[in-house]
Amino acid sequence: MSITAERKTALIKEYATKPNDSGSPEVQVAILSERINNLTEHFKIHGKDHHSRRGLLKLVQTRPACSTTSSVSTSRGTRN
Repeated sequence: MSITAERKTALIKEYATKPNDSGSPEVQVAILSERINNLTEHFKIHGKDHHSRRGLLKLVQTRPACSTTSSVSTSRGTRN
């Protein structure tokens, strides 16, 4: 249900804007989206898992805020 360390490292390498970058908004959105996708697959099997569904709803609520930050930082980077 959660992301393995190997998958998280692969996401960081794929979306990093510089070496050893794990905190940029692009990386955070990628990790958050991966967690949401994993939980969505979990609910296809375990439809009555309401405790995890609450966690999914919290993740879904935070993603728009993170992706807005990501688009702002990307647009700032292109102006310089």
